[in-house]
Amino acid sequence: MNSTPTIELKAVSKRYDKLTVVDGIDLQINKGESFVLVGHNGAGKTTIMKLMLGLTQASSGQVLVMGENPANKSFSARRGMLGYLPESVSFYHHMTGLELLNYYASLKGVAKTEVSSCLEQVNLSASAGKRVNTYSKGMRQRLGLAQAILGKPELLFLDEPTTGLDPSLRRDFYQIISDLRAAGATVVISSHSLSEIETQADRIALIRSGKLVACGSLDALSEQAGLPVHTRLAVATGHTGRVAAQLEPHFEIQKITDHSVDLVCPVNKKISLLRQVADLGEVVLDINMNAPRLNEIYLHFMNGEKA
Repeated sequence: MNSTPTIELKAVSKRYDKLTVVDGIDLQINKGESFVLVGHNGAGKTTIMKLMLGLTQASSGQVLVMGENPANKSFSARRGMLGYLPESVSFYHHMTGLELLNYYASLKGVAKTEVSSCLEQVNLSASAGKRVNTYSKGMRQRLGLAQAILGKPELLFLDEPTTGLDPSLRRDFYQIISDLRAAGATVVISSHSLSEIETQADRIALIRSGKLVACGSLDALSEQAGLPVHTRLAVATGHTGRVAAQLEPHFEIQKITDHSVDLVCPVNKKISLLRQVADLGEVVLDINMNAPRLNEIYLHFMNGEKA
């Protein structure tokens, strides 16, 4: 990745009168990353995203997007390189989907020939001629994504982007995001859907009450949290005691049955465990490893507070 961050927040705080909603956050987001903000309602995720977009000014600290303060007037020349899907999508209901995207294309300076392609990407071609007030919530969300990706933005901000989408459309949505990233786009996502987002993120920032609690890849966060990998070995009958005895000096054995051995190991010792299991030979019939999931990591860092 490029060594110069696409987005950088340095000791950034945002206050409204006496209420501090973002509190001294330091963040770097690199070109081509899929970076996810997670946290409880009111944690400050949307405010952080608006600071990055230049929709609000930091009370203190420095926000840099592509090396410049996005709240400055001089940044307006770069706004065509940004795409944004807000959490609550609102459109002119009397317009059709096609008319609305043509309108946004004119605002962005994008050729209207690209509009049909965007509608097709979000599976709205058949409904392009219908008025937006006839669209379901999921359709409006897809229309919002279509306007966000107009012009193939280099930097895409998505706030709770899959609200109202069924599993099939969520899969299609993330495929679109994957294609944009393959073309070099940087994606910043705010989401509550922890199980959904964990496979989409290069790095995850955990936000609590306006503060950055932890930041890193899923494996890095697991290691920081000290959460183990739970492993079950299927073992040939009569050999579980010997298998457990050979692994016990290195790993914590939790349960032994006639056919299996359950143990835990640190995230950074997964490969070591696999090597030692391989050395046990054919008595080990199968292995099932369950690494910590994002919801477990989240609960650990947030002291049990739910997203």
